[in-house]
Amino acid sequence: GSIYLPKFIFYNYKLWIALIMKKSANSLAEKFKKIKLLALDVDGVLTDGGIYYSDKGDSFRKFDAKDGMGISLLLKSGLHVCIVSAGAPGAIESRAKRLRIDHVYTNVSDKLPVLMNLVKRLKIKMCEVAYIGDDLNDLLIFKKVGLSIAVRDSVGPIKAAADIITKNVGGQGAVREICDTILHQINKKSE
Repeated sequence: GSIYLPKFIFYNYKLWIALIMKKSANSLAEKFKKIKLLALDVDGVLTDGGIYYSDKGDSFRKFDAKDGMGISLLLKSGLHVCIVSAGAPGAIESRAKRLRIDHVYTNVSDKLPVLMNLVKRLKIKMCEVAYIGDDLNDLLIFKKVGLSIAVRDSVGPIKAAADIITKNVGGQGAVREICDTILHQINKKSE
């Protein structure tokens, strides 16, 4: 099962990694240092998974501002960020444009080939990709990327396949949590 941590453990970075991750803190820290692309699902990761409908049939999603700031900081550091979602365009593309995410793929039923094509175009390797997902359509990607990350409220098979399970749930700071960890490792690498 998953490990949920008291607040005091979260502040001890090495201990947090060792407990929440299934692998040793050092091997995960090395994986974080290699990351050149953070790939994200949307529904259940960047949002809480809820899709709201108006009486006119328009759909709405709620995005977390802290996740957005984390993404912006990653982009400013020189990392690539992409969205690969089975969700319909509209709000997803609007949010990505506001955050200046250049690589946005919506209505994608088979995410792996899309991500592999982007990796090839960016001239990076799949082992340099971190992917955050929450549901079964993310499972194939989890098996191919360097770092697979499940948000805390992911479905069981995704949690079982993940290298990391976030402390926060989707749409409530889970992406920011990972962005901060990647940035922390980048800063350690440059010291």
